Amino acid sequence: MSRPARSVLLDECVDWRLARHLQPHHVTTVAKAGWSGIQNGRLLRQAEVAFDILVTVDRNLAFQQRVIDFHLGVIVLKASSNRLPDLLPLMPQLLEAIATVAPGSLVVVA
Repeated sequence: MSRPARSVLLDECVDWRLARHLQPHHVTTVAKAGWSGIQNGRLLRQAEVAFDILVTVDRNLAFQQRVIDFHLGVIVLKASSNRLPDLLPLMPQLLEAIATVAPGSLVVVA
């Protein structure tokens, strides 16, 4: 049984080309949404209105924001850098996390 596509926002610190590898999900970037430079708290408030999930490589987000207060899931990618070649090995775990992360929760994919 296939899982429904989810609406995913890639943080500006994530290589935008990762979106190509997240099919069948609906993916956009912070830059495409016109939200470049917006700080995490405000970004989460804006994102929760239109997206199911925020994907970031910002490991400090969990310490700076109470993710439980927002109606979207947050996935933190833990790789040696935010470059696409370093992120691609995380794809199987990332796709599983996208399918299962609940609103108000944070998942670390390493």
